[in-house]
Amino acid sequence: MSRRLKVMLVAAEASGDALGAGLARALKARLDEEVTFVGVGGAAMAAEGVVSPFDIAELSILGWLEGLKAYGIVKRRVADTVALAQAERPDAVVLIDSWGFTIRVAKAIREVLPDVPLIKYVGPQVWASRPGRAKTLAGAVDHLLALYAFDAPWFEREGLATTVVGSQALHVDMGGADPAAFRAARGIAAEAPLLLVLPGSRPSEIRLMTPVYGEAVARLKAARPELEVAVAVAGTVADQVRAELAGWGMPIHQVDEAGKYAAMKAATVALATSGTVSTELALAGAPMVIGYRFQPLSYAIMRPFFTGKYATLFNHAADAEIARELIQKDATPEAFAAEVGRLLDDPAARTDQAARQTAALDLMGRGGRDPSEIAAEAVLRVIVERNG
Repeated sequence: MSRRLKVMLVAAEASGDALGAGLARALKARLDEEVTFVGVGGAAMAAEGVVSPFDIAELSILGWLEGLKAYGIVKRRVADTVALAQAERPDAVVLIDSWGFTIRVAKAIREVLPDVPLIKYVGPQVWASRPGRAKTLAGAVDHLLALYAFDAPWFEREGLATTVVGSQALHVDMGGADPAAFRAARGIAAEAPLLLVLPGSRPSEIRLMTPVYGEAVARLKAARPELEVAVAVAGTVADQVRAELAGWGMPIHQVDEAGKYAAMKAATVALATSGTVSTELALAGAPMVIGYRFQPLSYAIMRPFFTGKYATLFNHAADAEIARELIQKDATPEAFAAEVGRLLDDPAARTDQAARQTAALDLMGRGGRDPSEIAAEAVLRVIVERNG
């Protein structure tokens, strides 16, 4: 580029913060000192030079009911973000994930800065629910950076230029994760069955899922006294998770972010709240059962808009329920105990499921280039095209 660029990055959750940080690093690797950043993000983006005007933790919202309750906060933070864009006049704005927040930001920036290109990084999962969002997004931004090839046709049909960059979750480096050392450090015998529970990273997920998992684990332990149990404690909800675990009444191996991948590789079976973690577990070779619950009123409002067969990405890619999904009314302690118990008791079923999970990851694009590098190229291409 012939002049120094200013790129605005906007992320409202921890996962988006990580994507924004990766994109910032890739842009700096290409442009060196010829790019600066402004925007909204968390600690990872701050480390790359993005100074956020507010703490994004208050924007970690899931569900329509929860969104309504937080509407006032969201509205204020949208205004703060737009004011930052007006003050900084960036060459492009990249809006990362977090549909409810970023689509409002996109529309508001479009009104006040109509000539600034808007790029959405991670589109809404219209293959799973609310396909009308593809048309909404096409009318609000100039370009989409999609994670998977199966995303692109939904948006391209609405006239939105789309670049498939791939998912960073498929590029997680687990080379340093040592399952044997994980077990040894916690006194878990090499042959002992180990259940890894991953309750989630949002406060609502912990509140809704952890008690159900606790009851399921109690049933599993009663039938299998030798079962070892580990629980992943996400940093964003660590105190909340530990408070829940105190009521489980059994020894639990608590696992922080640093030990998460080793725990995944060490696990005999995993029980996980639906999300990106399912892809990471598949990469680690861990057979899993997936669960999710929404607030009842939120689910009643949202249910008619669910159009996909599966919530788990690799299940969707394979068009098969490789990992069992227990959602809402099906997400009971009895069902979780039955499905996890089936895998614990059947080594052949575990081996088969792990192999099918791995094959599905290939369908999702595993083994491609670094998504951050592809995203950086696309962002620069959009800026060049806009400037003629």
